[in-house]
Amino acid sequence: MAMQHTPLLMHRILDRGARVAPDEEIVTATENGVRRQTYLQTRNRAHQLAHALQAAGIKVGDRVGTFMWNGSRHLEAYHACAGMGAVLHTLNIRLSPKDLEYIIGHAQDRIIIADADTLPLLEALQGRMPSVERVVVATEEGFEGWQTSLPGAVDYEEFIDGQPTRFEWPEIDENSPLGLCYTSGTTGNPKGVEYEHRSQYLHTMAQCMTDAMALSATDTICGIVPMFHAMGWGIPWSALMLGCKQVMPHRFMDPQRLLDLMVSEGVTLSAGVPTIWQGVKGLYEADPGKYDLSALSRLTCGGSAPPPSLIRWFWDTLGVEMIQGWGMTETSPLATLSRRVMKNSQRRLSEDQQFENVAKAGQLMPGLELDIFDEEFNRLPHDGETVGEILIRGPWICSEYYNNPQPEKFRDGWLITGDVGKIDAEEYLIISDRSKDLVKSGGEWISSVDLENHIVALDGVAQACVVAHPHPKWDERPVALVVLDGSREVSADEVIAHCGEAFAKWQLPDDVLYVEEIPLTSTGKMDKKIVRADLDARGYQLPDLRDSSAG
Repeated sequence: MAMQHTPLLMHRILDRGARVAPDEEIVTATENGVRRQTYLQTRNRAHQLAHALQAAGIKVGDRVGTFMWNGSRHLEAYHACAGMGAVLHTLNIRLSPKDLEYIIGHAQDRIIIADADTLPLLEALQGRMPSVERVVVATEEGFEGWQTSLPGAVDYEEFIDGQPTRFEWPEIDENSPLGLCYTSGTTGNPKGVEYEHRSQYLHTMAQCMTDAMALSATDTICGIVPMFHAMGWGIPWSALMLGCKQVMPHRFMDPQRLLDLMVSEGVTLSAGVPTIWQGVKGLYEADPGKYDLSALSRLTCGGSAPPPSLIRWFWDTLGVEMIQGWGMTETSPLATLSRRVMKNSQRRLSEDQQFENVAKAGQLMPGLELDIFDEEFNRLPHDGETVGEILIRGPWICSEYYNNPQPEKFRDGWLITGDVGKIDAEEYLIISDRSKDLVKSGGEWISSVDLENHIVALDGVAQACVVAHPHPKWDERPVALVVLDGSREVSADEVIAHCGEAFAKWQLPDDVLYVEEIPLTSTGKMDKKIVRADLDARGYQLPDLRDSSAG
């Protein structure tokens, strides 16, 4: 044996940032400004938190819940739990009380660390969290005088006060659990995905690669994607390892505050869902000379596919590269990334052709395997035309759900993602849709995503959501919900004619409905389940059915 077999434990990389960049800042947005602390202060406080958790009875493998926005104290919880071998269970603030009650009980969280402004949401669960022994309350500006009826509540600063600033991290198995995240937007109860030290160590290394998110110590990162969603896409781990400046928006997620933070703190990279970037685009366009975003070089966009027109706008207007990613809670989450980086073989491509590639879901992250299969589990050709079920496997891909294996979601080591798509000759993945969101009309599939992206490219349209609606003859037909940006009137006929430029007649929406807003899931995706349910509740009928019933 020529090499040392060092276990891939997260504590080996998480203290690094404070060692190499002790004075670099972690900036948290507050009501009237920002709060700053250094990496060294953050490391010391994380070690103090680990001691406090240990004194409260937390052992290796115990679950510690967090009910927090993106901020330095949430980062301390990441660091402390990973170092001491506890399991960080990031609770989604936007879930319903019913779902929260279920996942807290299913995970058996012993302690919950909560931001003070979220206490009313937890108090709604009082008496329904028997496993929770105490709640540790972190405060920001305006919430210092918090009060709660929750039993065993203690102030965060009081909890860690006087604890040593050095914790000897234990040596545990690299396959030990590190974090726990539950899926959202599914039927039935949320499903838990348990991340391991080895899986997240490898994911962190891959995420920082140049052909991935190209993270480095020179970056100033603003992670807008919530830290309670798929471990903040892994950004907190990578940033702690690198020691790069972090800008954390806490609960202040409106486009105005985000733009102000990016400008004032010199953000070079940010990460969020498409709805965030649509809002930033709209605000910037309203007053183009107001915001100096010259430091910003790239945005990472995931959760759902960004419209190609949005990707192109950021590049043409700001010179900012939008890196589209595809993944899910079960993939830790990065699986593919699509960058505007030309390989030697692509030098011949025009700029328009390059952006055609950028608009795809991307190429596979190193270390993973991905393929498309038919209903009989036969591999399908990578010709950019054949559509199949997307399956994936690799060292940071879920192999079963936590305390709920659901073997039907896995096959021969593959995760059945529930997405359908195609792979082209250059191994770019092109997502057609979630299998549950495809429109099946007359035995043929229609991609709601493709229609949405095309509609959003129409001048005057801010958002578009396409859903299937039942039809007695064709099984289902597409209906488009459209949010206008207020710049001009856009008729239904114009929307359908615009779609007719790129789609066959049978693929066009049967109806266009204008709405003020489209409901979003707890992770910022369009909630098509709610849209469909609302149409049903209103007794909505397609135009041809309305006509036939009238006649």
